[in-house]
Amino acid sequence: MSNQVKQLTLSAFFLALGLVLPFAFHSFGPQAGTVFLPMHIPVLLCGFVCGPAYGALVGMLTPLLSSALTGMPPLMPTGIAMCLELSTYGFLSGWMTKKLPLYPSLIITMLAGRAVSGLANLVLLSMAHKAYTMQIFLTAAFVTAIPGIVLQLVMIPLLVSVVKKLEVRKAED
Repeated sequence: MSNQVKQLTLSAFFLALGLVLPFAFHSFGPQAGTVFLPMHIPVLLCGFVCGPAYGALVGMLTPLLSSALTGMPPLMPTGIAMCLELSTYGFLSGWMTKKLPLYPSLIITMLAGRAVSGLANLVLLSMAHKAYTMQIFLTAAFVTAIPGIVLQLVMIPLLVSVVKKLEVRKAED
């Protein structure tokens, strides 16, 4: 199987996972998505495993498709902000991992994605004449999301390691 076909197939898998995983978390309550950030995990994995272009594409499509299919997240402003945030995650995770080890790449990617989310929300909510303060940003991006941040910091390196080991075993066969 060519590398491009493999990356496209894996990207489709990560996209599907990004649509299904939030359902599992939302069974814990309506705020579980903002607390555990389940859509972020497959997008970050896609970038690390498939590279920046596929990661950015999956990051852009996942919230759009989820919004169209399920109404979650609502397209304006949350879905649009998430498209920008997650495409940043997908692109940077694939690009940074070529420059730095996995863990620093993950941390930089997570911070940059949150900054993009904050800027997107500032612009979108300002256009809707709604307040968006630094306190609202910090609470949403860091305080409320602490369980999701911890989950990402633990699960992403573990899952990337598993996928890489599977690729090495497959190459040896």
